[in-house]
Amino acid sequence: MRELSLHILDIAENGIDAGAGLMNISILEDKEKNALTITLEDDGRGIEKGALEKVVDPFYTTKRTRRVGLGLSLFRETARRCEGTFSITSQEGQGTRVTATFRLDHIDLPPLGNMAGCIIALIAGHPEVELVYTHRINHEKFYFDTRDLKKELDDVAINEPKVLKYLGEVIRESEAKLRAVA
Repeated sequence: MRELSLHILDIAENGIDAGAGLMNISILEDKEKNALTITLEDDGRGIEKGALEKVVDPFYTTKRTRRVGLGLSLFRETARRCEGTFSITSQEGQGTRVTATFRLDHIDLPPLGNMAGCIIALIAGHPEVELVYTHRINHEKFYFDTRDLKKELDDVAINEPKVLKYLGEVIRESEAKLRAVA
């Protein structure tokens, strides 16, 4: 995939398909350590112990609509190609955690991409799922939690087009400020 945000969207969708009610997406850019860490954690059904080793195999999938499952294997290979690491842990009935690290200055590191679009797509398609998004660059941080927003919206749906448009603008502006300060 050309952007890391597309990997994030794919893996988040997998977690939601597995029954997640809460999805945590965390991005940490540590320039001193020259490391980018992306973590996705959900509270879905989890992965059976016997299947945990198989989920990074591109020819394994639990979905009945296709015969391959490229998302995790591509994310793992992108991390490895960028001198990073990949791990997946899961407990049945408790959820799954996927973490990938990358050497931040690696020539093959794809751009982070459109995180605002990724977050908005998840909210628009799954308004019932709570989403926490944290992006930290060194000591600066952007934090977003749909639970807080839903309290403020009261009886307005979070996936209302005007709300989504506003959210996209806020996330884009906040990410730009984060990059400018860090």
